[in-house]
Amino acid sequence: MNISVFDLFKIGIGPSSSHTVGPMKAACLFIRELEASGEFDSVESVKIELFGSLSATGAGHNTHNAVIMGLMGYQPDVINPDVIDPTIQAVCETSTLIFGNKKPISFDWDTQLIFDDRVLDYHPNAMTLSVFDADQQLIKAKTYYSIGGGFVLDEHEIQDDHWPEDTISLPYDYSTGEQLLSLCKQHDARISEIVMANEIALRPQAEVREAIFTLWNAMQECITTGIENTGILPGGLNVKRRAAALHKALTATSQADVIYASLSGMDWVNLFALAVNEENAAGGRMVTAPTNGAAGIIPAVLAYHMRFHARAKEEDVITFFLAASAVGALCKKNASISGAEVGCQGEVGSASAMAAAGLTEVLGGTPEQVENAAEIALEHNLGLTCDPVGGLVQVPCIERNAIAAVKSINAANMALRGDGQHFISLDKVIRTMRDTGRDMQDKYKETSRGGLAVNAIEC
Repeated sequence: MNISVFDLFKIGIGPSSSHTVGPMKAACLFIRELEASGEFDSVESVKIELFGSLSATGAGHNTHNAVIMGLMGYQPDVINPDVIDPTIQAVCETSTLIFGNKKPISFDWDTQLIFDDRVLDYHPNAMTLSVFDADQQLIKAKTYYSIGGGFVLDEHEIQDDHWPEDTISLPYDYSTGEQLLSLCKQHDARISEIVMANEIALRPQAEVREAIFTLWNAMQECITTGIENTGILPGGLNVKRRAAALHKALTATSQADVIYASLSGMDWVNLFALAVNEENAAGGRMVTAPTNGAAGIIPAVLAYHMRFHARAKEEDVITFFLAASAVGALCKKNASISGAEVGCQGEVGSASAMAAAGLTEVLGGTPEQVENAAEIALEHNLGLTCDPVGGLVQVPCIERNAIAAVKSINAANMALRGDGQHFISLDKVIRTMRDTGRDMQDKYKETSRGGLAVNAIEC
């Protein structure tokens, strides 16, 4: 399974990569397939069935709206979030959607949108799209799985363990941390150099660099927007945005007074993470890193480094992304980054490990120290449940990103103080995350049927 930097990091919209970005992408893929097969023009109605976690927390994650927008031809990486609410309102009022942005078809919310909590085989995030002709005869039906981080596989691909870029031979292929460290030692290379060599086997190096800076710019814009916006987050929990007030308090102190790797620096890390995840919760534009639910950790740690480290340089952005993606790929290959599959340890835990790896790399850590930093960060997120209150990516998700971002920095500091030798390998921790996720009850895996999601409502 070849996993690129740009598989793990994708520009999209909130509040969830698996419940919003993935379903919108799946709907777009369905439209393209109908167009390619010549069946598009015969479509007069559509049925949407959401299963498992997509049903259980779909309303809170805006899954149904995401699918509708996808069926209307909108794509998560380019859609203007401001058009979603008025477009959905128009569909509600007219019982009509513009299929593929080309033809109006009927749509009844009560009969053509089905929430079904049954969990299908292969993955808990499943959806089936069906289209019918004027006589209500089935034209085509297809099931898609949103497997975390905006990754989407259809019913055939997921059975074959298919991956779009698997046919491309990479110069440095690895599936485990042990293999990655061996490659670094054999070729006297840093982890970021190994990853870059693989990336330029897929696309020109100039394109890789430009795309990474595009991602970083989108992250910075999300931080800025999150700081500027105030008020109450949507969804009914009445969660107040805090980033703007925190920013005001922090800017009252001179930046010169902020000491790298101190509590004053951590205040800024908290700010950056809160800003991103508040914007995500509001359905704004952000970058999956590697998921929406964990989207604030990596930009918070990188923004902290770029803003406050005396020797930070532009090249650090490239280096950080490359090293972080190496760890993210290992988590994806050998466990999961889906909260619906393994709990929040797969989202926040993976992101924390990725951020720790990226920071250790830009601070000059050896490959062994980078692997150690990722191991420390992930190890201390093991068992983390995904139990969003009200099915919304707000409580405990927003604060959890800030805590995990600080944890990433501490993990990097601990690793850099050592020689890279440690008791438990990153591979073993990733396998433990996988096994823990399998043992975890479904009510703790993005269904909002256990943990804080239940106790908060009872209180």
